[in-house]
Amino acid sequence: MSGAAIQAITMPKWGLAMEEGKVSAWMAEEGAAIAGGDEILEIETTKITNVFESPVAGVLRRRVVGEGETVPVGALIGVAAGADTPDAEIEAFITDFQANFVVEASDAAAAPEPEMITVAGRQLSHLVMGPEDAPPVILVHGFGGDTESWLFTQPVLAEDHRVFALDLPGHGRSEKTGAALDVAGMAALLADYLDAVAGSAAHIVGHSLGGAIALKLALDQPAKVKRLTLLSPAGLGAEVNIDYIDGFVQAERRKEIKTLLQQLVADPSLVSRDMVDKVQKYKRLDGTTAALRALAEAVFPGGRQALVMKDKLAELSVPVQIVWGSDDAIVPPSHGDGLPASVTLHRFDKVGHLPHMEASGDVNRLIAG
Repeated sequence: MSGAAIQAITMPKWGLAMEEGKVSAWMAEEGAAIAGGDEILEIETTKITNVFESPVAGVLRRRVVGEGETVPVGALIGVAAGADTPDAEIEAFITDFQANFVVEASDAAAAPEPEMITVAGRQLSHLVMGPEDAPPVILVHGFGGDTESWLFTQPVLAEDHRVFALDLPGHGRSEKTGAALDVAGMAALLADYLDAVAGSAAHIVGHSLGGAIALKLALDQPAKVKRLTLLSPAGLGAEVNIDYIDGFVQAERRKEIKTLLQQLVADPSLVSRDMVDKVQKYKRLDGTTAALRALAEAVFPGGRQALVMKDKLAELSVPVQIVWGSDDAIVPPSHGDGLPASVTLHRFDKVGHLPHMEASGDVNRLIAG
């Protein structure tokens, strides 16, 4: 590390509306050698606590922001340099950075907002990011999720892709009325949505229930799918944590909701207060509980997955990758065993049912790769 330049480590911007973050825990000590991509601290945002990967290599010479402190996006949180860089130069760098640091005006007002779109007679909400002429990517959330499930995914992919995230019927801002759809019905609706917004084959990324929907679309209408990424997917086995599903349908109180959400992650402390608040607000919308109950009955009758498509994977001619956390408590990771050779499986230790949030950097690279 000798002679390495002094490098700033600053508060990242995850999501266009993020304005600040709290350092919840440092994972690297001062004096430790760090490489680009090393997990060096945890940052709490309004959605979830996420691990921050170092953008630089060197020796962590200063942890400028302490645990529990909240600072604006772009603020100096740490300094990396060579081991032989004099302390005086480190201190001068910090003083100069902070003296010249200006909090950027919030761009929240300019951030893209979800819009309503009519697809096959249904009123759906979706969020669109990225250049209009870039390759299309469609993000399909899981049971009880919404477009905000992709907080750490969509803005990153949108640098080089046209990224569409939609709220499935009964979720987010989309309609809460109408007959419930099963996986096949949702896949047909997704095909209509794809025609409406992309007009060409797209990379489909599905999480949990969204994974089953994406897989069903690829099997039924392969011409619409260019590539398939399934995150902790349903649809590969009959078992599911039906206690979680039923609990989520019925939950109304904060304590109930928090306990349920903590089942989604390997580390329960990752669930933030704001995440609980947003789910509780969603659960209070008229028609939400009835819509979720109808969907659960259609997709998980008798407490098991109605549609299992694992034996169909070998029929797909498009690239397929599956990402699974080894600590998934909702859909058994064992459903990823015995896959055909044409399917690539990525397993992450100490990750639960939300790999795109718990290991966002790694998952984003897999999606974009």
